[in-house]
Amino acid sequence: MINKCLNRSLSLMMLAAFSFITLPAKAQVTERQRPAEWASLVPGARFMDRFRPMQGNDLRSDVWGAHYVKPRLVDNGIEDAFWSYWGGNIVKGDDGRWHLFVAAWLEASEKGHMEWGNSWVVHATAPTSHGPFRPQQIVGRGHNPEIYLTDDGTWVLYVIDARYTSRSLNGPWEKGKFEFDPQGKPIIEGLSNLSFARRPEGGWLMVCRGGGIWTSDDGLSTWRQVSDGSVYPKVDGRFEDPVLWRDSVQYNLIVNDWLGRIAYYLRSADGIHWQVDDGEAYMPGIARHADGSREEWFKYERMRILQDEHGRAVQANFAVIDTIKWDDKPLDRHSSKNICIPLDPGLLLTIPSTVKAKAGKLTLRIRAEEGFEPQRDLDLSSLRCGSPHEVDYGRGAAPTSSRVDGRDLVLTFRMRDLKLAPDDFAAKVIVSRRNGSVTFGFARLPWF
Repeated sequence: MINKCLNRSLSLMMLAAFSFITLPAKAQVTERQRPAEWASLVPGARFMDRFRPMQGNDLRSDVWGAHYVKPRLVDNGIEDAFWSYWGGNIVKGDDGRWHLFVAAWLEASEKGHMEWGNSWVVHATAPTSHGPFRPQQIVGRGHNPEIYLTDDGTWVLYVIDARYTSRSLNGPWEKGKFEFDPQGKPIIEGLSNLSFARRPEGGWLMVCRGGGIWTSDDGLSTWRQVSDGSVYPKVDGRFEDPVLWRDSVQYNLIVNDWLGRIAYYLRSADGIHWQVDDGEAYMPGIARHADGSREEWFKYERMRILQDEHGRAVQANFAVIDTIKWDDKPLDRHSSKNICIPLDPGLLLTIPSTVKAKAGKLTLRIRAEEGFEPQRDLDLSSLRCGSPHEVDYGRGAAPTSSRVDGRDLVLTFRMRDLKLAPDDFAAKVIVSRRNGSVTFGFARLPWF
């Protein structure tokens, strides 16, 4: 147990060593110039618009960290005075608790943050998806963990250059390695920082740090490279930490430019061919409280996604640090942690399979959910539907008619007004709620 590694004297030493010197928040970074047209994106267009206020109850200032990350919710995610935490994703166990597998190293390590190369994988649990997570066991050595469950009931815990497998979240864990077959293609920037998604037709999809796409028959057997190059945006960026997931409509991919501190959002119908959506996926400033105050973390990295039963992204986890990584020294006031930020999951939308591409009209169903009635909760006068690029800039089609079907809302649009492009595989909706907030949704085009 981790508690055996900790002692009260170390805690007192660390607390005594905290200093309170303000550090420049923008040192050693490159500010990326955004495309001019991004200024015309409407609310709800960017992935970043999905972030909601953080959850937690214990707001404190008597903790480590620069002044700009205080007060903060110490019961959100995982943090303590002994360990520096990094990365990790969350799954729900059969025990009803939430399980986080996260990298950690002792804050007192001689190398400070640069001890990450010798990190341990810590298994922590919490009663809610936002924490507070408490360490339960050390799985073994490893960094940048990501866990997923295969169809045969095997938990796979990936770390850089290795994997652990177990039939239970509580272990025992067996360490091994993946096998990779590049199939005669050049491997793009090596095989690290992998992220995984189940394919609806069976098997698994994986993206590596460099943006190469790989597949495996079952998530355990050999990974085969299927892309000839990187799928990342064709812009200047120092890319790493991709996160991949699939919902009921499409594959989703976010990749971070660590030097520019800006992330990009991509979508795909098949996981092989990708489209880049305009606007930031995330950047510093997204960790806010219900009252509007913020935890101004210097860097957000290792984003991971928690999905609901429909596959929608409902929470993002981030590794955050309050200063430049090289300035996080042993026994100082700086460190890193994992935080949890809720996401607007968006609307559940469907288009009947009978709709044809050349038809004059398109029918769209907005499904009701627990606590949500589309007829009651949406301002239909604001709703626009169509090509994602058109809708993101406030264009697209308004509904020509609407009707209630049970608790669902069914809308009709003129096909020509949707401005769908030949490569659009999904239509997008942006609409205001009656409470003033904005939400979104994607619907797969049945003829694609």
